[in-house]
Amino acid sequence: MTLIAPTLQAFFTDRLARERQVSPRTIAAYRDALRLLLCFVQQRTGTRPEKLDWNDLNAEVISAFLNHLEDERGNSARTRNVRLTAIRSLFSYAALQHPEHILLIRTSCGTVARCPCCRPELIPRSSHSGSATPASGPPTPTSTRT
Repeated sequence: MTLIAPTLQAFFTDRLARERQVSPRTIAAYRDALRLLLCFVQQRTGTRPEKLDWNDLNAEVISAFLNHLEDERGNSARTRNVRLTAIRSLFSYAALQHPEHILLIRTSCGTVARCPCCRPELIPRSSHSGSATPASGPPTPTSTRT
């Protein structure tokens, strides 16, 4: 088993069921969302779910999955966002469990979503010139943007 399999199991049994005490419906919704993600990755890469590692769930794959939900499965933005919430929750949990993968997790979360493990000021964003600049808050009345 790779890192993702035991983390997924602990996410459902420890995090959702014991720590957060979420409803069975929430657990089912998260299960369905993550099952769709794992099947998508398997179809795309040929890697079986039990062989997946955190490197297989990078920002490009997550973004492609979210586009797949809307474009090919016909999901609404609301359904897509519910699935994204499950992914964000898993990644937040994984960041705490596997600090050795924090850069990958932070990059994936920062590209497609914000999660507690990703402080906005640490996530680069593209400027108009194409270079990466630190993310900042909304402009203040005295500041100017170019």
